[in-house]
Amino acid sequence: MDELVFVVTPDEEDGGFCASAVGAGIFTQGDTWEELCAMVLDATKAYYFDSQAPATVRLPVREQTLKVA
Repeated sequence: MDELVFVVTPDEEDGGFCASAVGAGIFTQGDTWEELCAMVLDATKAYYFDSQAPATVRLPVREQTLKVA
């Protein structure tokens, strides 16, 4: 897998953002966009700790792509 896509939604109750990976059991959240990006990378690396991680993750809400490596 070259790219993992996350669905990002605003957290209406507490503020910030929630992100869920499409096709993988990864869910994380952050109070700011920058924190969410860091948490997405951390959660992705942890999820794939014993297997090949995707090269990038995409957050389509802001059309941002992050390198995992």
